[in-house]
Amino acid sequence: MLFFLLAVVFTVMLYLIMRAYPRYQVDSFHAVVFNYYSCVLTGLVLTPDLGLFTQVQWASEGTILTMALGAMFVTAFMLIGLTAQKVSVTATSLAGNMSLVIPVLFGLFVFRNNNKDFTALNYLGLVLALVALALGAIQRSPQSSDTANGRQAARQALWILPVLTFFATGTNNTLINFLSSRYYPAGQITVFMIIACFGAVVIGTSILIYRIIAHGHSLKLRSVVGGLVLGVPNFLSLYFLLLALAAFGNSAAYVFPIYNILTMLVSALAAWALYKERLNTLNKWGLVLAVAAIVLISYQELNL
Repeated sequence: MLFFLLAVVFTVMLYLIMRAYPRYQVDSFHAVVFNYYSCVLTGLVLTPDLGLFTQVQWASEGTILTMALGAMFVTAFMLIGLTAQKVSVTATSLAGNMSLVIPVLFGLFVFRNNNKDFTALNYLGLVLALVALALGAIQRSPQSSDTANGRQAARQALWILPVLTFFATGTNNTLINFLSSRYYPAGQITVFMIIACFGAVVIGTSILIYRIIAHGHSLKLRSVVGGLVLGVPNFLSLYFLLLALAAFGNSAAYVFPIYNILTMLVSALAAWALYKERLNTLNKWGLVLAVAAIVLISYQELNL
């Protein structure tokens, strides 16, 4: 249970740290790039047998595709940061956790590797997940006149960020599931994540260097530090989630629903306590429906 709770805590920390970036004038893209440097270092420290990397065939199809996954890592993390900063931590958490719909659907209809028969209640859960995402993304501003109308319209348009985060995170998780299961043995999941993060380092650093040379972007120390700090909970959130899975007999269908529910609820509470984020009525209903959706999707494993 300790691993389980630590996975939730470090996942929530990701959202809260990125939410704080504007306050400290941290460039989100720069921080995301250096976050993956920290991920790789953290992963190497936690890898018990570094000799596993001598067995990696760096020119193989699996390794190349895993490193290419780094591009999706960078994209998804940028969207997570923007959503946390521009919308809310709760909306970010909701979009990230509801994205489990995408790998579930791919498992059902594309990979056909789902380990249970889906019932009408399971499908209802998938539908409710999408409704919950929509409600959580809606932003309402107090009615005002004249000059505030433009700002209100811009804020209303921010609903697109949680939606993009939903698709990016879901695609990311689908690719992780596919590549890790196809190219890596069960004992090499940490190796897989380090290689993927290394790919993110290569891709992100290449884009950063281009921006600096072509567009004169300046790299500030605060952005580097912000990224290195972010990378530790980023990797630890996955690390402890894997340990929690092992502790519960690798029952992903049991662990992930509870993990997702706790992450959403703790994120909402932490955002309210630290940043005074308030949810409108539709957002609150979205949170309620999100919990209901996860329960319906996995009620068989929860013995309900």
